[in-house]
Amino acid sequence: MTTPQTNAPNTPNSTLTRPTALGHRLRALMDQGIVAMPGSFNGLCALAVAQAGFNATYISGAATSVCAGVPDVGLLTMEHFCRVIREVASASNLPLIADADTGFGEAEMVRRTVIEYSRAGAAGLHLEDQQFPKRCGHLDGKALVPSDHMVEKVQWAAKAAREIGGGFIICARTDARGVEGFDAAVARAKAYVEAGAEMIFPEGLTNEDEFASFAKALRGALPGKRIYLLANMTEFGKTPIITLDRFKALGYDCVIYPVSLLRVAMGAVSKALSELKAQGSVAPFLDRMQTRKELYELVRYTPGVAWETPAR
Repeated sequence: MTTPQTNAPNTPNSTLTRPTALGHRLRALMDQGIVAMPGSFNGLCALAVAQAGFNATYISGAATSVCAGVPDVGLLTMEHFCRVIREVASASNLPLIADADTGFGEAEMVRRTVIEYSRAGAAGLHLEDQQFPKRCGHLDGKALVPSDHMVEKVQWAAKAAREIGGGFIICARTDARGVEGFDAAVARAKAYVEAGAEMIFPEGLTNEDEFASFAKALRGALPGKRIYLLANMTEFGKTPIITLDRFKALGYDCVIYPVSLLRVAMGAVSKALSELKAQGSVAPFLDRMQTRKELYELVRYTPGVAWETPAR
């Protein structure tokens, strides 16, 4: 195991120490109550999330990948993810957690990912303990890295977060439930918290009892320590549909809806294309379109009036 070095710049003039207010803002929201985080797959979607009244958003590796026309198996670069983070953060001004898959490499690359995600505007990220090439957390056939390998990545991530101001949230995801079993998932999560993760994402839990038991077991193993818990409310997977209020009662602090909006959008796109192909006209689905006026209102544009980039 490689120990993080201490030669990174940490002086007041270093770019690594820029304020990380969005992370503190997200913590404050979670301390007040459970936070719903719909997945934004681009800047326009993020604007809609913000205008709908949500206080935070999420960037999914699965959604980012399929938007590029590739499966969610870790093919895209960190730079690709950072571009999406910048678009979503700039458009919405919401705190966001971004998927970092397996960290784009080993410990040194994990450090760089934390720094670049923070610079791009993320409030935090989550790393997972799968082997590369990874796969969707709700698919079978996953394989995990050894626990101490993941601990090393979390240590490097947490150290980088401290050096950029301490606001950036490090979330550790464990896929152990479907590979090594429930008890192993709790044990891995405990090790990741002890390595510096502030938030834990237990992937692939199959019912409400498991969510409640996981929260109770992890917090019971680390009494007195504030541990944020993230629940994944994805569709068509191993987790049943659970309401936000119910997740709160089960002990969770935030809930992501990673691909929900993309699925809705692409469902509408596919249906519209079928109708256009069959009818040769957009008339059959004109009433299902966002109007020009509604689109302009979403991006805060008035024709004939100079549009000013938000200064934030």
